Amino acid sequence: MMLQTLRQEVWKSNLELPKNGLVKLTSGNVSGRDPKTNLVVIKPSGYSYEELTPADMVVVDLQGDVIEGNLRPSVDTETHLHIYENRPDVYGICHTHSIYASVYAALGEPIPACLTTTAMLGGEIPVGGYVAVGGKQIGREILQKIGKALAIVMQNHGVFTIGSSATEAMKHAIEVENIAQITLLAQLRGNPIMLTKEQISEFADIYQNSYGQE
Repeated sequence: MMLQTLRQEVWKSNLELPKNGLVKLTSGNVSGRDPKTNLVVIKPSGYSYEELTPADMVVVDLQGDVIEGNLRPSVDTETHLHIYENRPDVYGICHTHSIYASVYAALGEPIPACLTTTAMLGGEIPVGGYVAVGGKQIGREILQKIGKALAIVMQNHGVFTIGSSATEAMKHAIEVENIAQITLLAQLRGNPIMLTKEQISEFADIYQNSYGQE
């Protein structure tokens, strides 16, 4: 079985989605790209998280051809591949329909930067326009609208996050939902205090250079 380490990482990252309440039933997916071969490991389409194993992960090339796996890859595979093709810095992608973030998707609104944790995602979480599920078209819209952010909400759809690994993209998706929940509740109470560009830059530097262990 090829890419065993990446398979394990992508499998574990997918399991974190239902564990953290980001998906229901079989929706959502995480993928990871191997830096040596450019092959992508992704969750199979419509497959139960409870039954998922590392061996069930599907390996595809950037053209979408299945290299290894007995199951059909996610219906969002073309979207993931288009992002990987055009963003050489991205090695992990996560897609969810998490509840609070999807409220902003339904409204067609970005998630504003009123919390310091938004700094680790690039500040305000932008919104992309409506595009049908799956295919390169939604990948193009993501790339056009995401800018320097690490997350985006897609109108009438849900959340996509990117990262330097499958694990990082998954963690970003968890952060997006936490941010969306707090922000929405704050907006229901009044007018949240927005961070300035300088404050976002300051906290981004802290998260990148001081937070965690070396």
